[in-house]
Amino acid sequence: AHEGATCDLLGKIYLNGESFQPTCKLQCICMDGAIGCIPLCSDDLRLPSPDCPNPRRVKFRNKCCEEWVCEGGSEENHLGTAMAVFREDPAHKPELNNLQENCLVQTTEWSACSRSCGMGISTRVTNDNPQCRLEKETRLCMVRPCDFPMEKTKKGKKCVRTPKPRQSLHFEFSGCTSSRSYRPRFCGSCSDGRCCTPYLTTTADVEFRCPEGDFFHRKMMFIKMCSCHYDCPRDNDIFLATYHRRMIGDHV
Repeated sequence: AHEGATCDLLGKIYLNGESFQPTCKLQCICMDGAIGCIPLCSDDLRLPSPDCPNPRRVKFRNKCCEEWVCEGGSEENHLGTAMAVFREDPAHKPELNNLQENCLVQTTEWSACSRSCGMGISTRVTNDNPQCRLEKETRLCMVRPCDFPMEKTKKGKKCVRTPKPRQSLHFEFSGCTSSRSYRPRFCGSCSDGRCCTPYLTTTADVEFRCPEGDFFHRKMMFIKMCSCHYDCPRDNDIFLATYHRRMIGDHV
């Protein structure tokens, strides 16, 4: 029987299948030499709103996780911050409802793709909707195919940053295939230990057709530029990575 490899975290050895908490914010498990962790504290985002114009995270003495609190401040400051979400001079557009025309759109950057190769998910928070309500938005993303061939670097260079596939390809998702073919840019590789990740991206609507004849549309990331850096996920973990880079793009 295969016993499974142990895990080494900061000099402490954990057995295969052992569950542990390296900090009060993480619950981890050793899985055959790799460490997988889930956060015990929420990593949510809170933008200013009329009922909470100046939110900030506060660390309380007897609690592990930081919590959101709404600061009061002066009445003048309170109103000024609240107007960051709703316009002072509403635009008069008869086709929009009152909430939409007074809404000042706020959108976060896209999160890093959930997978380093193959199809993954990227998320952001936006209030660009008829209710002017903060909601999580998702899109498909592919940093590189898992079978993407390693490109040769030019003389004097150590990284191939943003290569294009030689042939067009169809995206696959949930057993369905994109209706048209694409020649997207992907992030390349480096020979000096750096990793390359998307830096500048855009989002487009992609139609997928399924073998049964059904079809659906999904938003998908398309890479414009990648950046190469040393802030890479660690080899000995699955989820517990120092890597928290975000992608920019798609702002009006």
